[in-house]
Amino acid sequence: MTDPHGFLRIPRRPSAARPVEERLSDWNEVHAGQPLLPLVSEQARRCMDCGIPFCHSGCPLGNLIPEWNAYATHGDWRAAAERLHATNNFPEFTGRLCPAPCEDACVLAVNAEPVTIKNVEQAIADQAWERGYASPQPPERLSGKTVAVIGSGPAGLAAAQQLTRAGHTVAVYERADRVGGLLRYGIPEFKMEKRYLDRRIEQMRAEGTTFRTGVRVGRDLDATDLRRRHDAVIVAVGATARRELPVPGRALHGIHQAMDYLTLSNRTRERDYVTSPVTAEGKHVVIVGGGDTASDCLGTVLRQGAASVTQLDINPVPGDTRSETEPWPVYPKVYRISHAHHEARERHGTDPRVFSSATFRFEGEPAGHVRALLVTEVEPVSRRPLPGTERAIPAELVLLALGFSGPEQDSGLMEQLGLALDERGNFARDPAFAAASADQRQGTGRAEPQGVFIAGDAGRGQSLVVWAIAEGRAAAAATDRYLTGSTALPAPVSARDRPMTA
Repeated sequence: MTDPHGFLRIPRRPSAARPVEERLSDWNEVHAGQPLLPLVSEQARRCMDCGIPFCHSGCPLGNLIPEWNAYATHGDWRAAAERLHATNNFPEFTGRLCPAPCEDACVLAVNAEPVTIKNVEQAIADQAWERGYASPQPPERLSGKTVAVIGSGPAGLAAAQQLTRAGHTVAVYERADRVGGLLRYGIPEFKMEKRYLDRRIEQMRAEGTTFRTGVRVGRDLDATDLRRRHDAVIVAVGATARRELPVPGRALHGIHQAMDYLTLSNRTRERDYVTSPVTAEGKHVVIVGGGDTASDCLGTVLRQGAASVTQLDINPVPGDTRSETEPWPVYPKVYRISHAHHEARERHGTDPRVFSSATFRFEGEPAGHVRALLVTEVEPVSRRPLPGTERAIPAELVLLALGFSGPEQDSGLMEQLGLALDERGNFARDPAFAAASADQRQGTGRAEPQGVFIAGDAGRGQSLVVWAIAEGRAAAAATDRYLTGSTALPAPVSARDRPMTA
């Protein structure tokens, strides 16, 4: 146990963020470098070492949180890193990007403030690299089996690293020009600087994983041939089919999908452009959507110098405390303020979010560029418009952050690999495949595609980075078992019983 009285004596102190005006003037991470180690060790001391650590169930990866909290308390960063990496391939990603459902599941959260688990995790991960504890782990011998991983997001990367370390020869195929998926082009620099991603990619290359970028499997490369050339295939293409807003005026110039906008911004940071082809500088911006992608857009437009910004959320204002339908340790839907919302408050004096609002029309200028959104308040439960609440919001740039409906279905993968869709529009996994209709099977005539595994958002639907890594690890274990008849690769408890075969 770390300290039997730590949670009573030590108040919660998250790692401090940089001043708003300072961070809005650059694209560096919101927090001032690595968390201060004395602060991290002190906060880890608050861990109660519960008899039943509910933080484990709150984490899709099943991270051994009390164990590495104890090591962090005593400054044993090597042991802490070993325990952290035992369940998580990329803790420097999750320590920066995960919304930390483990903290809401912390026993302290029942009636007090939880342990700063996310800060501790990031500090351990960063110390592992700084102190040389994250060296490449190439396999001692090769199995002679080959695996193709389609997609280089967190699920694909986790699966590839696990299988490479198990001795299989792994090639990762990525349709973009750089490796990383949404970690590369969807996550802004101020949330995670790309040097951390580049560092992991180089580690994986040193271990033996190969990467082939600019290859659209299903179009540039026939997936049937890919399957024939490899002993197994893992499909980790994500859920990238974007939801639309089919209202009058949608075709006006200046209305963009959020992910297109974020990709251009990130490509500018990669020096593909001098300035982003779509910029918020000096413009009145409206962001439609209330999730993480909308928050990422908010932080980006603020750094680009928007004249004003409004964020529309069709949902009602969440409460400040858990509802009766979301008891502890469930991750509750409560009113949360992201770093971007805090920045908007400091810059423009108010929370940019407008809740219970829906767009019903765009208005444009004679030249065909958007100039305003017409919105209406909606009833909280039915989402029906409330008569008499219509109003216009000036807009010169509109970003649609409405989420994703599943994997793209026109890539050729479904037909060529014999995949089906489940009832939610994701790639079906056994036994869902057996229950698929004839139309869903796309006339392939195949009872089940042997040696094909689905990982991450492609099978689960739009979710968190921590879930993607968990599913990648589970898919790797299932693939290893398929190739060798057994496996020593660990699979997270949360995903262990989830079918991975297509």
